[in-house]
Amino acid sequence: MSFLTAEWRKLAIANYECDPSVLLKYLPAKTELDLWNGVCYVSLVGFMFLRTKMLGLPIPFHINFEEVNLRFYVRHNDNGNWKRGVVFIKEIVPKPALSWVANTLYKEHYQTMPMKHAWEELENTRSVTYQWKCKKQWQSFSLEANKQAQEMPTGGEAEFITEHYWGYSKTASGKTNEYEVRHPRWQIYEVLNHEIKVDFGLVYGPDFKWLNELMPKSVMLAEGSAISVENKRIIY
Repeated sequence: MSFLTAEWRKLAIANYECDPSVLLKYLPAKTELDLWNGVCYVSLVGFMFLRTKMLGLPIPFHINFEEVNLRFYVRHNDNGNWKRGVVFIKEIVPKPALSWVANTLYKEHYQTMPMKHAWEELENTRSVTYQWKCKKQWQSFSLEANKQAQEMPTGGEAEFITEHYWGYSKTASGKTNEYEVRHPRWQIYEVLNHEIKVDFGLVYGPDFKWLNELMPKSVMLAEGSAISVENKRIIY
């Protein structure tokens, strides 16, 4: 049985070029940075968890909620099979119990903050906004996109960003946890404009303050799908 099942919907993704040296101290053992055409990316991602179940059971008041994370991309050589995955700098959610479970069982880096979102559909466009409150300051990631989703191009940047199907985390003892995230290929929306009002240094620490002055190389909106998070294992 999967550890967790849910739907991930309306994934707003902003991708920033990053000096690889910034990420080395966050890199779990037995993984290496995964680059896109020689570029190292960190991504700000906001989305909704819907219809969430843990071990097949819905948990009251923890079924539908927002998440915003900052992540980067890695790969792991598993006996000659390259697994492409992500490492999270921080994952923000609105419920303390969610943070406790993820941090305790999966050694992730969840933090609880007040959050809200807004989705709006017009005749030809849709808008998506995710907001979170860090140290009394509201942060936001908003975008406007075409209303109609389209198939994701094969071999492109969107495929690289969205099709990393493994999660890796570094424990306090230096071990590396690995878990699989299963989902079908996603459709995407053409993004027309976006606005990011985030104090990255405040939210993610001084290592990422430089993002305050940087424009993302690309911004995406993926529809998402049903997903499952499988049980973790220690690979090192």
